[in-house]
Amino acid sequence: MARLHCSAHPDSPLIEDYHAGDMICSECGLVVGDRVIDVGSEWRTFNNDKNTKDASRVGAAENPLLDGGDLSTMIATSSGDTLLDDNGKPMYHSRRNLSVSDRTLLTAFREISQMSERLNLPTMIADQANTLFKQVHESKSLKGRANDAIASACMYIACRQEGVPRTFKEICAVSKVSKKEIGRTFKLILKTLETNVDLITTGDFMSRFCSSLNMTNQVQKAATHIAKTAVDLDLVPGKSPVTVAAAAIYMASQASENKKTQREISVVTGVAEVTIRQSYKLMYPRARDLFPPEFKFATPIDLLPTQ
Repeated sequence: MARLHCSAHPDSPLIEDYHAGDMICSECGLVVGDRVIDVGSEWRTFNNDKNTKDASRVGAAENPLLDGGDLSTMIATSSGDTLLDDNGKPMYHSRRNLSVSDRTLLTAFREISQMSERLNLPTMIADQANTLFKQVHESKSLKGRANDAIASACMYIACRQEGVPRTFKEICAVSKVSKKEIGRTFKLILKTLETNVDLITTGDFMSRFCSSLNMTNQVQKAATHIAKTAVDLDLVPGKSPVTVAAAAIYMASQASENKKTQREISVVTGVAEVTIRQSYKLMYPRARDLFPPEFKFATPIDLLPTQ
């Protein structure tokens, strides 16, 4: 199994950011691995016989978001043959009579959990999304809206509130709802709950995108500087932070030895090639003002592609 290490500092220890799921070099801050999954067991068992069921599982944990904490148990009697477990003992039916409200919540929580797993997000973000969904559900202000759309929008809001934002396209890719519907529901939830989320900046996505593209730390810093300066100079009015970040990565990579095509960047960022091209064309005339002074050019600015 290949060991993760920083290309510039292979001997430096890595720091695991559980909040974002990243492995970061302690020397230069390069994101060596993103969306790291903890594959360790969450409980201990001392049962050496693998052919029998693990007795450490005794039911679902208490869920404070459900009425009664979801700990109620119903022991039913059977008029026919009693169901027996693997050891020949009578089985108890631990299936509780759920209300319509709790059944709706459980379905939504299951959907949020699946989205969180597909995005490799920490459990705390799924918990925050569950809390938001319950608040919306209890307010009854979004009746008529699909629960899948509400769950997807809650996941998007939770990511932004916890400082690990994901794009609408990333949420859309792991849900059953269109990007447009998630956007609409997102605005309605903010209005309903009277809450706000921090504005997204280009820096929120830069480290993750550059890591996925195997960019060096120097190119990542240059792309971050280019994107921030382009926004400050108002060179890309009306463009989303994700689009500006994609165009900045393209410009920085073209000036370095590790060049990336617009197609490669489009696959990672989810921004269309034509959109990257349009934003790059807006930034290109001021390219000399965008690069940081310490950047080492492998390709001079005069030889950069014009689009």
